[in-house]
Amino acid sequence: MATTAEHPPPGRLRAWMLEGLSDMGKGHAPQEPAAGSQPPPTPPGQRWYRVMCLTGVDYFSTLGYQPGIAALAAGLLSPVATVVLVVVTLAGALPVYRRVAEESPHGEGSIAMLERLLSFWKGKLFVLTLLGFAATDFLITITLSAADASTHLVANPHLTAALHDRQLVITLVLVALLGAVFLKGFLEAVGVAVALVAAYLALNAVVVGVGLWHVLTEGHVVTDWADALTAEHGNVFAMVGVSLLVFPKLALGLSGFETGVAVMPHVQGDPEDTAERPAGRIRDTKKLLTTAALIMSVFLIATSFITTVLIPEEEFESGGRANGRALAYLAHEYLGNAFGTVYDASTIAILWFAGASAMAGLLNLMPRYLPRYGMAPHWARAVRPMVVVFTLIAFLVTWIFDADVDAQGGAYATGVLVLMSSAAIAVTIAARRAGQRGWTGGFAVVSAVLLYVTVVNVIERPDGVKIGACFIAGIILVSLLSRLARAFELRVTGVTLDDMAQRFIRDMASRRIRFIANEPDRRDRAEYRDKIEQIRADNDIAGEDFVFVEVTVGDPSEFEAGLTVRGEVLHGRYRVLTLESSSISNALAALLLHTRDATGRIPHIYFEWTEGNPFANFLRFFLFGQGEVAPVTREVLRAAEPDRARRPRVHTG
Repeated sequence: MATTAEHPPPGRLRAWMLEGLSDMGKGHAPQEPAAGSQPPPTPPGQRWYRVMCLTGVDYFSTLGYQPGIAALAAGLLSPVATVVLVVVTLAGALPVYRRVAEESPHGEGSIAMLERLLSFWKGKLFVLTLLGFAATDFLITITLSAADASTHLVANPHLTAALHDRQLVITLVLVALLGAVFLKGFLEAVGVAVALVAAYLALNAVVVGVGLWHVLTEGHVVTDWADALTAEHGNVFAMVGVSLLVFPKLALGLSGFETGVAVMPHVQGDPEDTAERPAGRIRDTKKLLTTAALIMSVFLIATSFITTVLIPEEEFESGGRANGRALAYLAHEYLGNAFGTVYDASTIAILWFAGASAMAGLLNLMPRYLPRYGMAPHWARAVRPMVVVFTLIAFLVTWIFDADVDAQGGAYATGVLVLMSSAAIAVTIAARRAGQRGWTGGFAVVSAVLLYVTVVNVIERPDGVKIGACFIAGIILVSLLSRLARAFELRVTGVTLDDMAQRFIRDMASRRIRFIANEPDRRDRAEYRDKIEQIRADNDIAGEDFVFVEVTVGDPSEFEAGLTVRGEVLHGRYRVLTLESSSISNALAALLLHTRDATGRIPHIYFEWTEGNPFANFLRFFLFGQGEVAPVTREVLRAAEPDRARRPRVHTG
């Protein structure tokens, strides 16, 4: 039998927005799959190289501004500093994220690995903090990339006059178009990404090839650069030392790994993959990460070299023609304005769509945590409403920063580095627990390097932490308000009874079904005898045909979970059902609704009044799953079953 009254069908717009939304926890407690049944099949997904293009629009698009950033930060030392960045990428970040993919194959990333180390509310707050930095990383990726795309558009020689002072409006339009792509569907986003990445890398290969040809044919530029570099820094050791000091400013070149893991669920695995161990998906995600890192490393070294030796230093400065668009400068300079305009169009397109990988990461990450914690509305499980929310937030961020790329750079770097540091720490702990001493030492060194880079970046650009703190505060505030608003929601995802528990309920079904809520103490004969006498006296009823229900609170910070009910007979006569849940009231309400649906009869449950201040008792319920058990149980039932005639009865004496 249905547990809720009939509701009118949703409108077409609402049905479209909530398409694919799970019914978990709404209105009733759906049954868990039967024992031994197969889990639902994994979505087919996309081939790894196609998904690599989705992450690549973020990772590879940094070529649009990374060479200019490196030149401004390191000057003549830019190629050497970029080599240091590539070493950290291949020897540090890549092994870390290959391990993250293995340890967390469903896209939760290092956040899930660290979540397992902490429990209760401290674990939830820690995860919310990391989600705040993830939101900083992904949302700033959307806004910064769109702003940089509009910068390239405005800076094009053919469009400067027409689009002058229109950068904010152009950026908002680009963000809106990105949201529209995701409202259409994820497959469309992957298809667009593949085309953009293929075209962009091909055009960059042409620019790099032409640039290297000019370096070879104009041999003096290399000699001039080497002489100036030696005169400025003396020897190789000094060069490496200075490169390490400026390395934090080049950290945006590491930005693709977190999104690579976040979109991992979209990677097609093998037919024999299981939800517990998707070996094919893990293998192909490692291919994705390795291939992207190798491609990017080659381009980073080549582009930093040709831009440093071929572009005059003053052109990198603010107002210079290579500021923020060093490769576009070379494309126009050596291949003509026609090719340069094509290159600009490709750069603009991929920078605009760089937000796609970030949006995909957000859509995979946030709904995995916040609704499960009860810290987001139920509709947050659906893709389209979340796309609208993230797009509106991106509008706000763009407006606040006036579409200024430099102003958002610190926040972007901070988000990237905090997540990478947390990933390195997570895999270090995982390796240590697995007894892998060599990997533990290696990952510990990578963790130390990334933590150093993070701290230096925060000291130099504290605005990144401030922006991240705003996201964290916003997520925590919204989460707590949502948890409060959903306090009386039935959140048990399924009820399973063992044989003895089913026997108790079948036996009572022919008579009136009466439960007694009991807080277990000594569990001796006197406890149950006295409880029955008290319930009979308080409610003026006769007989002893009762079944006791005892709930043990596990982790009260958990919001949704299944419920397993076990039956036992104590002292030869007292029937007792034992349950473990994050909330006593929710567990009791779910049991009552399940009993009603299984027997077709309305069950009754009897409580004592809770002593103490009602507000304090409600806080106990909200934080620890205990407190005002009787009235909260009734309120949960009232919210889950609008039809009063079909609602289980709650008695309090």
